[in-house]
Amino acid sequence: MTAADNSSALRTTPLFALHQKLGARMVPFAGYSMPVQYPQGLMAEHLHTRKAAGLFDVSHMGQLLLRGPDAAAALESLMPVDVIDLGLHKQRYGLLLNEQGGILDDLMFVNRGDDLFLIVNGACKADDIAHIQKHIGSRCEVVPLPEHALLALQGPQAVTALSRLIPEVTSLVFMTGNHFNWQGHALYITRSGYTGEDGFEISVPNEGAEALAEALLAQPEVAPIGLGARNSLRLEAGLCLYGNDIDTTTTPVEAALNWAMQKVRRAGGAREGGFPGAATILAQLQDPKQLSRKRVGLIALERIPVREPAELQNAAGQKIGHITSGLLSPTLNQPVALAYVQPDYAAVDTPIFAIVRGKQVPMKVAATPFVPANYYRG
Repeated sequence: MTAADNSSALRTTPLFALHQKLGARMVPFAGYSMPVQYPQGLMAEHLHTRKAAGLFDVSHMGQLLLRGPDAAAALESLMPVDVIDLGLHKQRYGLLLNEQGGILDDLMFVNRGDDLFLIVNGACKADDIAHIQKHIGSRCEVVPLPEHALLALQGPQAVTALSRLIPEVTSLVFMTGNHFNWQGHALYITRSGYTGEDGFEISVPNEGAEALAEALLAQPEVAPIGLGARNSLRLEAGLCLYGNDIDTTTTPVEAALNWAMQKVRRAGGAREGGFPGAATILAQLQDPKQLSRKRVGLIALERIPVREPAELQNAAGQKIGHITSGLLSPTLNQPVALAYVQPDYAAVDTPIFAIVRGKQVPMKVAATPFVPANYYRG
């Protein structure tokens, strides 16, 4: 969910030695040394995840708890999202906003009853924790979890593999979670992910992470998958990458994330507004003419990969936007992209031209996800 950085003093996850043993090519990412791919290569890893199950180390992500009777109302004051009414062990997508309505980070959170469990982007986690502590630390206890790793097991056969180790995970459906135990390690597992496939994210104490990863990799369906395929999978699923497709200059409405803002927080809702940038965002929701740009999906009509930050033009050669994420889709064997365009060009099937090495590449606006989601809803 976040873009790379190239800081010199790189941290490592509890699986660093395992990545090396598996022959991973390591790269700097969000301040960590992370596996971008393994010897089988990005294309094979991507296709394996779509047909079987892939194991991702996402321990660079930030994990934290909010505790106290006021935690839900406090967190809701920072996001345009319904936190208060979220059911027990239900998960939801959230957006931390600045006073202009720009997105500080996107995150996942779960109501675990005794606390709220948050997962935030790796490159943003220090700033996110500081922001949360500053604004609501007087209303609830903010507890970072640096002693926990995070594994993602994704793909149509993920449940087959994981249920051999932890049979009870079959009770979960998409965007729910629960507490589990494996070989004495207390786990929290959600049925969710960043690939568009069925799958799980597993919060595990650092000391149990390598053994759990090796146990999962011992299952015949499971292969190790790096950040390269994680990026191509999430783009096919039409999911935003923080730092590319959303950032502090984009509002949720510009980013086409209206679905993430429940009716109760919108104009006329029981808890309307009351979040940073509410005046701007509520106005954009009520009057789309206030938008100067909108995020869309694009498919290229020629087999020429179109990458960020390529300029987008109309047929007359006028600039109308730019690419924020783009690559050749391994599943579709066709170039796909996310982009911001002027609202007049946001309708599905609108022709648009990307400029690649000085030449126009014809594209058209397409609905996302590019590859149909395969979430397990029960």
